[in-house]
Amino acid sequence: MAESIRLDDNLVLPFEIKPLGVRGKLVRLGSVVDDILHRHAYPPGVSALLAEAVSLTAILGASLKFDGKFILQTKTDGPVDMIVADYVSPGKLRGYARFDAAKLAALDHPGQAAMMGNGYLAMTVDQGPDMERYQGIVPLHGEDLTAAAHGYFEKSEQIPTRIRMAAGPLIQRGNPAEAWRAGAVMVQHLPRDGGSSPLPTHSGDVPEGMEDTRPENDDWVKARLLLDTVEAHELLDPLLTAEELLYRLYHEDGVTAYPALALERYCSCSKDSITSMLSRFPAEDRADMVEDGEIKVTCEFCSTTYHVAPGDLDRT
Repeated sequence: MAESIRLDDNLVLPFEIKPLGVRGKLVRLGSVVDDILHRHAYPPGVSALLAEAVSLTAILGASLKFDGKFILQTKTDGPVDMIVADYVSPGKLRGYARFDAAKLAALDHPGQAAMMGNGYLAMTVDQGPDMERYQGIVPLHGEDLTAAAHGYFEKSEQIPTRIRMAAGPLIQRGNPAEAWRAGAVMVQHLPRDGGSSPLPTHSGDVPEGMEDTRPENDDWVKARLLLDTVEAHELLDPLLTAEELLYRLYHEDGVTAYPALALERYCSCSKDSITSMLSRFPAEDRADMVEDGEIKVTCEFCSTTYHVAPGDLDRT
């Protein structure tokens, strides 16, 4: 039983419902998201919010058809004023949330919308230093992450899209420690051949008055209504495989699952990168950073603390 759980964790599973003209991706995260969250002392609500952000990042980043990075970032005026999650192809994930504990404790209803407040959600594709970056920005005015993603696809991509996400701790028998899990499913109506990019090659929303007012396609309506029946526990249950969940949803029309992409946690920090970064500061600034004969730098993503001797910087 434990082996089957391990094999079905930490993956993106692409799929297609050909009779409905629908393609999609399903994300299951176990140890990867648990590792990301347990490197910080996040309150449960913040953990759930970041876990969903990492799931959304995985589902969108897996659409990259080249070596690059997909970055999801929020900047808001709420208690959780910043979330950053990024995906480096193929299949590497990390994430970080910044929050104000006092403001968070003062919330009467600490849902996603209240925790984030007002601001924006930015989604960026970075193809490397020699290529242009693509970025889409969605305003956040009391929406959760799912609603913001729907708004992005509706206004910028103009691709009919439906997303369901869930995150939460799992209590394992005989183990009092919580193990966090997250899951997400996205379906898109793409009836013709050809793929889609997670970000457009143009900027700006659809001009006012130019919105598509045609009635929804019946096949698409069916696909999204079926997706809306997904329960949170189904997305998180380690004993329900990704293939079984897809079969529950779309077996009547026939669902085809393609090879899954494995996901892993990563971090780009290292002693060399930290030393290189510090060496670019003016000598006076570096002197102000020294405490007890060393400079301490803690990575915001993985919480690893690096100890750098001032003499090491003089030799770089």
